[in-house]
Amino acid sequence: VRLWDIRSGQQVQVFNGHTHYVNAVEYSPFVIKNSTDNSNVICSGSFDNTIRFWDIRSNKNELFMIKGDEKEDGGIRCLKFIELKKKVKTKDVIYNLNLCYGSDKGPIRIWSNLFLSNKK
Repeated sequence: VRLWDIRSGQQVQVFNGHTHYVNAVEYSPFVIKNSTDNSNVICSGSFDNTIRFWDIRSNKNELFMIKGDEKEDGGIRCLKFIELKKKVKTKDVIYNLNLCYGSDKGPIRIWSNLFLSNKK
């Protein structure tokens, strides 16, 4: 997966990890709160039957990986983040993030309440 600066036309980052064709890339409207910093995230889906999460601010390896169902998926075809807003009594608004993906063999799956749950 390659990240490009559209203003300069220059490649900014390369994220290595997939072992087959990448079919889908999705930018998350959320950030990950981790122990050292916050991360802006993209995820990529591939025919290697994995979804990988990348921090676009660093050249490090993937942040997280979801492996598709070996028998029923046959590779990841498409991805979409869906956010659901929850109302709470404080002034903070909490967002729950779900990731939907479509597979090569047809099933559509939803991963609910991912670790990307607080908007910045």
